[in-house]
Amino acid sequence: MSETGQPLPPATFEFLVFSIRMQAESHLGLVQLTEEKQEPNLPMAQHAIDMLAMLLEKTKGNLETGEKRALENSVTELRFRYVQAASAKAPE
Repeated sequence: MSETGQPLPPATFEFLVFSIRMQAESHLGLVQLTEEKQEPNLPMAQHAIDMLAMLLEKTKGNLETGEKRALENSVTELRFRYVQAASAKAPE
C-alpha cells in the first residue's frame, strides 16, 4: 500500500516501461503533471527515450510478445514525438 492507502500497481516489466514512458511524455510537454504549463525539457526527454532504447537492446530475445510490443511501440512513438517537439522549439 502507498502512503495514501491506495494499492500499488504490481511490479511488472510493462509498468516499468509505462513509468519511463510517462517521464518522457512529461518532459516532452505531452502530459501535464501540474496545473502550470511546463516547457519541454528535451535533454531529459531524450534521456528517458534512451533508457527505453537501452532496455530494448539489453532484453532482446528475453521478452514476452506483449512486453516487446509495448517497449518497441513506446520507443518508436516517443522518438517521433521528440522530433516534433524539437522542431516546434527550433528557432525559425
